[in-house]
Amino acid sequence: MANIKDLKKKIKSTKGTLKITEAMKLVSAAKLNKAQNAILNARPYANELEDSIKTISALVEDYNHSFLQNNESKKEVLLVISSNKGLCGGYNSGLAKVVKNYVANHEDPSNLEVHFIGTKVKELVEKLVNVGGFYEFEKAEPQHHEIADLASKLSALFSSGEVGKVSIAYNIFYSAISIEPTVKQVLPMTLDSSEKEELKEKYPFDFRYNPNAEEILNGLIPEAYTSAMWTAILDATAAEHGSRMSAMDSAVGNCKDAIRTLTLKMNKLRQAAITTELIEVVSGAESLNG
Repeated sequence: MANIKDLKKKIKSTKGTLKITEAMKLVSAAKLNKAQNAILNARPYANELEDSIKTISALVEDYNHSFLQNNESKKEVLLVISSNKGLCGGYNSGLAKVVKNYVANHEDPSNLEVHFIGTKVKELVEKLVNVGGFYEFEKAEPQHHEIADLASKLSALFSSGEVGKVSIAYNIFYSAISIEPTVKQVLPMTLDSSEKEELKEKYPFDFRYNPNAEEILNGLIPEAYTSAMWTAILDATAAEHGSRMSAMDSAVGNCKDAIRTLTLKMNKLRQAAITTELIEVVSGAESLNG
Protein backbone atom coordinates (compact mmCIF):
# COMPACT_ATOMS: atom_id res chain seq x y z
CA MET A 1 0.00 0.00 0.00
CA ALA A 2 1.32 3.47 -0.94
CA ASN A 3 2.40 5.74 1.89
CA ILE A 4 1.88 9.50 2.17
CA LYS A 5 5.33 10.27 0.73
CA ASP A 6 4.70 8.16 -2.37
CA LEU A 7 1.28 9.76 -2.89
CA LYS A 8 2.79 13.25 -2.65
CA LYS A 9 5.28 12.31 -5.39
CA LYS A 10 2.48 10.97 -7.61
CA ILE A 11 0.39 14.12 -7.07
CA LYS A 12 3.36 16.34 -7.91
CA SER A 13 4.11 14.32 -11.05
CA THR A 14 0.46 14.39 -12.15
CA LYS A 15 0.30 18.16 -11.64
CA GLY A 16 3.33 18.50 -13.91
CA THR A 17 1.59 16.41 -16.56
CA LEU A 18 -1.52 18.54 -16.14
CA LYS A 19 0.44 21.72 -16.91
CA ILE A 20 1.87 20.14 -20.08
CA THR A 21 -1.47 18.85 -21.35
CA GLU A 22 -3.19 22.18 -20.66
CA ALA A 23 -0.46 24.02 -22.59
CA MET A 24 -0.72 21.57 -25.52
CA LYS A 25 -4.50 21.97 -25.55
CA LEU A 26 -4.21 25.75 -25.79
CA VAL A 27 -1.61 25.54 -28.57
CA SER A 28 -3.74 23.06 -30.54
CA ALA A 29 -6.83 25.23 -30.07
CA ALA A 30 -5.00 28.23 -31.55
CA LYS A 31 -3.69 26.18 -34.49
CA LEU A 32 -7.11 24.62 -35.03
CA ASN A 33 -8.75 28.02 -35.36
CA LYS A 34 -6.38 28.95 -38.19
CA ALA A 35 -6.61 25.55 -39.90
CA GLN A 36 -10.40 25.44 -39.61
CA ASN A 37 -10.74 28.84 -41.26
CA ALA A 38 -8.42 27.69 -44.06
CA ILE A 39 -10.37 24.53 -44.91
CA LEU A 40 -13.79 26.18 -44.59
CA ASN A 41 -12.67 28.92 -46.99
CA ALA A 42 -11.11 26.46 -49.46
CA ARG A 43 -13.93 23.90 -49.66
CA PRO A 44 -16.55 26.03 -51.48
CA TYR A 45 -14.04 26.90 -54.23
CA ALA A 46 -12.94 23.26 -54.64
CA ASN A 47 -16.53 21.96 -54.68
CA GLU A 48 -17.72 24.59 -57.15
CA LEU A 49 -14.72 23.96 -59.40
CA GLU A 50 -15.41 20.23 -59.41
CA ASP A 51 -19.11 20.78 -60.16
CA SER A 52 -18.27 23.15 -63.02
CA ILE A 53 -15.92 20.64 -64.63
CA LYS A 54 -18.49 17.85 -64.33
CA THR A 55 -21.18 20.01 -65.90
CA ILE A 56 -19.10 21.34 -68.80
CA SER A 57 -17.44 18.00 -69.59
CA ALA A 58 -20.85 16.26 -69.58
CA LEU A 59 -22.35 18.76 -72.02
CA VAL A 60 -19.41 19.23 -74.39
CA GLU A 61 -19.17 16.60 -77.12
CA ASP A 62 -15.91 14.99 -78.29
CA TYR A 63 -13.71 16.50 -75.58
CA ASN A 64 -10.69 14.61 -74.27
CA HIS A 65 -8.19 15.43 -71.55
CA SER A 66 -5.53 13.09 -70.18
CA PHE A 67 -6.83 13.57 -66.61
CA LEU A 68 -10.27 12.31 -67.66
CA GLN A 69 -9.11 9.22 -69.53
CA ASN A 70 -8.42 5.74 -68.17
CA ASN A 71 -5.12 4.26 -69.31
CA GLU A 72 -4.01 0.65 -69.56
CA SER A 73 -1.65 0.67 -66.58
CA LYS A 74 -2.76 -1.47 -63.63
CA LYS A 75 -0.43 0.33 -61.25
CA GLU A 76 -1.83 2.71 -58.63
CA VAL A 77 -0.23 5.36 -56.42
CA LEU A 78 -1.79 6.01 -53.00
CA LEU A 79 -0.66 9.15 -51.17
CA VAL A 80 -1.21 8.86 -47.39
CA ILE A 81 -1.39 12.14 -45.44
CA SER A 82 -0.74 11.68 -41.72
CA SER A 83 1.10 13.53 -38.94
CA ASN A 84 4.70 13.62 -37.79
CA LYS A 85 3.67 13.83 -34.13
CA GLY A 86 1.53 11.69 -31.87
CA LEU A 87 -0.73 12.55 -28.91
CA CYS A 88 -3.68 13.16 -31.22
CA GLY A 89 -6.10 10.40 -30.26
CA GLY A 90 -7.19 8.06 -33.05
CA TYR A 91 -6.12 10.42 -35.84
CA ASN A 92 -3.32 8.19 -37.14
CA SER A 93 -4.56 4.78 -36.00
CA GLY A 94 -7.94 5.29 -37.69
CA LEU A 95 -6.28 6.32 -40.95
CA ALA A 96 -3.85 3.39 -40.75
CA LYS A 97 -6.80 1.01 -40.40
CA VAL A 98 -8.44 2.44 -43.52
CA VAL A 99 -5.17 2.16 -45.48
CA LYS A 100 -4.69 -1.48 -44.37
CA ASN A 101 -8.25 -2.33 -45.45
CA TYR A 102 -7.73 -0.59 -48.79
CA VAL A 103 -4.53 -2.57 -49.42
CA ALA A 104 -6.15 -5.84 -48.29
CA ASN A 105 -9.13 -5.33 -50.61
CA HIS A 106 -7.06 -4.18 -53.58
CA GLU A 107 -7.35 -6.47 -56.59
CA ASP A 108 -3.55 -6.68 -56.83
CA PRO A 109 -1.62 -5.20 -53.84
CA SER A 110 1.66 -5.69 -55.72
CA ASN A 111 0.54 -2.97 -58.15
CA LEU A 112 -0.23 -0.52 -55.34
CA GLU A 113 2.62 1.85 -54.43
CA VAL A 114 2.08 3.85 -51.25
CA HIS A 115 3.63 7.31 -50.81
CA PHE A 116 3.62 9.19 -47.52
CA ILE A 117 3.36 12.66 -46.06
CA GLY A 118 3.97 12.33 -42.32
CA THR A 119 5.71 9.52 -40.46
CA LYS A 120 3.11 8.08 -38.07
CA VAL A 121 0.99 6.03 -40.47
CA LYS A 122 4.13 5.09 -42.41
CA GLU A 123 5.51 3.49 -39.23
CA LEU A 124 2.28 1.53 -38.79
CA VAL A 125 1.86 0.15 -42.32
CA GLU A 126 5.25 0.22 -44.07
CA LYS A 127 5.84 -3.52 -43.53
CA LEU A 128 2.51 -4.33 -45.21
CA VAL A 129 2.76 -2.17 -48.34
CA ASN A 130 5.04 -1.30 -51.24
CA VAL A 131 6.57 1.95 -50.01
CA GLY A 132 7.12 4.60 -52.68
CA GLY A 133 8.09 8.18 -51.93
CA PHE A 134 8.24 9.98 -48.59
CA TYR A 135 7.77 13.74 -48.78
CA GLU A 136 9.07 16.34 -46.35
CA PHE A 137 8.64 20.11 -46.47
CA GLU A 138 10.43 23.20 -45.22
CA LYS A 139 7.88 23.83 -42.47
CA ALA A 140 5.71 21.50 -40.39
CA GLU A 141 2.70 22.44 -42.52
CA PRO A 142 3.37 22.38 -46.29
CA GLN A 143 2.79 25.45 -48.44
CA HIS A 144 0.55 25.54 -51.51
CA HIS A 145 3.41 25.67 -54.02
CA GLU A 146 5.00 22.58 -52.41
CA ILE A 147 1.77 20.59 -52.74
CA ALA A 148 1.34 21.88 -56.31
CA ASP A 149 4.84 20.54 -57.14
CA LEU A 150 4.02 17.17 -55.55
CA ALA A 151 0.69 17.03 -57.39
CA SER A 152 2.51 17.75 -60.65
CA LYS A 153 4.95 14.86 -60.05
CA LEU A 154 2.14 12.38 -59.44
CA SER A 155 0.07 13.62 -62.39
CA ALA A 156 3.12 13.24 -64.64
CA LEU A 157 3.25 9.53 -63.71
CA PHE A 158 -0.41 9.24 -64.68
CA SER A 159 -0.16 11.22 -67.92
CA SER A 160 2.86 9.19 -69.06
CA GLY A 161 0.90 5.96 -68.53
CA GLU A 162 3.27 4.70 -65.83
CA VAL A 163 0.36 4.54 -63.36
CA GLY A 164 -3.33 4.17 -64.09
CA LYS A 165 -4.75 5.66 -60.90
CA VAL A 166 -3.80 8.22 -58.24
CA SER A 167 -5.59 8.25 -54.88
CA ILE A 168 -5.13 10.01 -51.54
CA ALA A 169 -5.83 8.74 -48.01
CA TYR A 170 -6.48 11.39 -45.38
CA ASN A 171 -8.78 12.49 -42.56
CA ILE A 172 -11.74 14.68 -43.48
CA PHE A 173 -12.36 17.40 -40.90
CA TYR A 174 -15.91 18.04 -39.70
CA SER A 175 -15.27 19.35 -36.18
CA ALA A 176 -12.77 19.01 -33.33
CA ILE A 177 -14.50 15.80 -32.24
CA SER A 178 -15.55 14.50 -35.65
CA ILE A 179 -13.14 13.37 -38.37
CA GLU A 180 -13.46 10.69 -41.02
CA PRO A 181 -10.52 8.74 -42.50
CA THR A 182 -11.12 8.14 -46.19
CA VAL A 183 -9.52 7.20 -49.51
CA LYS A 184 -10.35 9.42 -52.48
CA GLN A 185 -9.48 8.90 -56.15
CA VAL A 186 -8.12 12.06 -57.77
CA LEU A 187 -6.96 10.65 -61.13
CA PRO A 188 -8.53 9.83 -63.47
CA MET A 189 -11.29 12.38 -62.84
CA THR A 190 -14.00 10.07 -64.10
CA LEU A 191 -17.65 10.93 -64.61
CA ASP A 192 -19.87 7.87 -64.97
CA SER A 193 -22.64 7.66 -67.57
CA SER A 194 -25.47 8.06 -65.02
CA GLU A 195 -24.00 11.36 -63.79
CA LYS A 196 -23.64 12.59 -67.38
CA GLU A 197 -27.25 11.77 -68.18
CA GLU A 198 -28.39 13.49 -64.98
CA LEU A 199 -26.52 16.66 -65.90
CA LYS A 200 -27.81 16.60 -69.47
CA GLU A 201 -31.37 16.36 -68.15
CA LYS A 202 -30.70 19.16 -65.69
CA TYR A 203 -29.23 21.40 -68.41
CA PRO A 204 -31.11 20.54 -71.66
CA PHE A 205 -29.58 23.62 -73.29
CA ASP A 206 -26.05 24.56 -74.23
CA PHE A 207 -23.99 27.34 -72.64
CA ARG A 208 -22.11 30.08 -74.39
CA TYR A 209 -18.41 29.83 -73.62
CA ASN A 210 -15.81 32.55 -73.87
CA PRO A 211 -13.23 31.43 -74.78
CA ASN A 212 -14.40 28.04 -76.08
CA ALA A 213 -15.28 25.12 -73.80
CA GLU A 214 -12.08 23.21 -74.61
CA GLU A 215 -9.85 26.06 -73.47
CA ILE A 216 -11.86 26.52 -70.31
CA LEU A 217 -11.65 22.82 -69.41
CA ASN A 218 -7.94 22.69 -70.28
CA GLY A 219 -7.39 25.36 -67.63
CA LEU A 220 -9.89 24.18 -65.03
CA ILE A 221 -9.13 20.45 -64.94
CA PRO A 222 -5.47 20.72 -63.77
CA GLU A 223 -6.56 23.43 -61.32
CA ALA A 224 -9.30 21.17 -59.91
CA TYR A 225 -6.82 18.31 -59.49
CA THR A 226 -4.32 20.52 -57.63
CA SER A 227 -7.16 21.99 -55.59
CA ALA A 228 -8.28 18.50 -54.55
CA MET A 229 -4.77 17.71 -53.30
CA TRP A 230 -4.48 21.03 -51.46
CA THR A 231 -7.92 20.66 -49.87
CA ALA A 232 -6.95 17.19 -48.63
CA ILE A 233 -3.88 18.71 -46.94
CA LEU A 234 -6.01 21.41 -45.30
CA ASP A 235 -8.53 18.81 -44.15
CA ALA A 236 -5.76 16.62 -42.70
CA THR A 237 -4.15 19.58 -40.92
CA ALA A 238 -7.39 20.76 -39.32
CA ALA A 239 -8.28 17.18 -38.35
CA GLU A 240 -4.88 16.72 -36.69
CA HIS A 241 -5.14 19.87 -34.58
CA GLY A 242 -8.75 19.10 -33.69
CA SER A 243 -7.89 15.54 -32.65
CA ARG A 244 -4.92 16.71 -30.59
CA MET A 245 -6.98 19.38 -28.85
CA SER A 246 -9.69 16.84 -28.06
CA ALA A 247 -7.12 14.30 -26.82
CA MET A 248 -5.43 16.88 -24.61
CA ASP A 249 -8.81 17.99 -23.25
CA SER A 250 -9.48 14.39 -22.21
CA ALA A 251 -5.97 14.15 -20.73
CA VAL A 252 -6.56 17.34 -18.69
CA GLY A 253 -9.77 15.86 -17.30
CA ASN A 254 -8.06 12.57 -16.47
CA CYS A 255 -5.20 14.38 -14.70
CA LYS A 256 -7.63 16.40 -12.58
CA ASP A 257 -9.54 13.24 -11.67
CA ALA A 258 -6.31 11.47 -10.76
CA ILE A 259 -5.18 14.40 -8.59
CA ARG A 260 -8.51 14.43 -6.74
CA THR A 261 -8.37 10.67 -6.16
CA LEU A 262 -4.75 10.71 -4.98
CA THR A 263 -5.37 13.73 -2.73
CA LEU A 264 -8.38 12.03 -1.12
CA LYS A 265 -6.37 8.87 -0.59
CA MET A 266 -3.49 10.85 0.92
CA ASN A 267 -5.83 12.73 3.28
CA LYS A 268 -7.39 9.46 4.42
CA LEU A 269 -3.93 8.04 5.16
CA ARG A 270 -2.96 11.25 6.98
CA GLN A 271 -6.18 11.14 9.02
CA ALA A 272 -5.60 7.48 9.85
CA ALA A 273 -2.06 8.28 11.00
CA ILE A 274 -3.31 11.15 13.24
CA THR A 275 -6.04 8.91 14.69
CA THR A 276 -3.49 6.19 15.43
CA GLU A 277 -1.22 8.70 17.21
CA LEU A 278 -4.14 10.00 19.30
CA ILE A 279 -5.11 6.47 20.32
CA GLU A 280 -1.54 5.78 21.36
CA VAL A 281 -1.38 9.00 23.42
CA VAL A 282 -4.71 8.28 25.12
CA SER A 283 -3.77 4.68 25.77
CA GLY A 284 -0.44 5.75 27.30
CA ALA A 285 -2.13 8.31 29.53
CA GLU A 286 -4.67 5.76 30.74
CA SER A 287 -1.95 3.25 31.53
CA LEU A 288 -0.13 5.85 33.66
CA ASN A 289 -3.34 6.73 35.52
CA GLY A 290 -4.17 3.06 36.07
